[in-house]
Amino acid sequence: MMRKFIGVCLLIVTTIFFIGCGNAPSKTETNAGKTIVNKDVILATTTSTQDSGLLDILIPAFEKKTGYKIKTIAVGTGQALAMGEKGEADVLLVHAPAAEKKVVDSGAAIHRILVMHNDFIIVGPTNDMAQTKGKSAKDALTGIGNKEAVFISRGDDSGTDKMEKSLWKLVGIKPSGAWYQEAGSGMGQTLKIADEKQGYTLSDRATYLAQKKNLSLQILVEGDATLLNIYHVMEVNPEKFSKVNNAGAKAFSEFLLSSEGQGLIAGFGKEKFGQPLFFADGGKTEKDFGL
Repeated sequence: MMRKFIGVCLLIVTTIFFIGCGNAPSKTETNAGKTIVNKDVILATTTSTQDSGLLDILIPAFEKKTGYKIKTIAVGTGQALAMGEKGEADVLLVHAPAAEKKVVDSGAAIHRILVMHNDFIIVGPTNDMAQTKGKSAKDALTGIGNKEAVFISRGDDSGTDKMEKSLWKLVGIKPSGAWYQEAGSGMGQTLKIADEKQGYTLSDRATYLAQKKNLSLQILVEGDATLLNIYHVMEVNPEKFSKVNNAGAKAFSEFLLSSEGQGLIAGFGKEKFGQPLFFADGGKTEKDFGL
């Protein structure tokens, strides 16, 4: 009788134990001795990091190493920064230094760190009706404007769009008219439109090389110091937006700057394109580029 009573008690305790395990919080995981309370991280970034394919190697490596899961929102840098200003993202990877500084100054983002760079190029049709090949960016845009040759602008307030607008301002031309068209889309789509219309456009080198096999456009202007393209990572400020996943954002930032992250960036594109699409800049600041 006593043995039967004890058996019933053990059954009840065991049932309660398994029910309890089934109701345990699903968001809590452990990785390398660390507890992850919220594994989902929202990354707002520029289309160039996605269209070039760089995120396809960085994110899986980060997720495998840390246990976090990245949700990528690839938009123009202006939109990515706006998401940060509203607390709608956890971490930002963008390339518009002047605009980035304003977001940091506003208190919306913190820990702005230089990650990598490549450069912008001006691409156009092989007939090069504006005779831009080999010229400086300033002279090339002056020629395009004076000839009213077709120019496709991103027109999306991205980092590339901001750079293009600053160059037109530098040469004293306010582009308008039928020859100047705004795509309102990412770099990959803008390159396709420029190719279809046999026009010129400003592109980051990484996206152009990634899309080159589908384009007839040629690199006409490159190597100009004014065309430097620098990327920074920033965490959205948890003191201003209490719901952001700062632990995840910090982990992603640290991964980009780690030897593994920097190695992936430095090696990306070498095998496929014969040259790296980005240059790893961990430990550098804008002063190293004379900015």
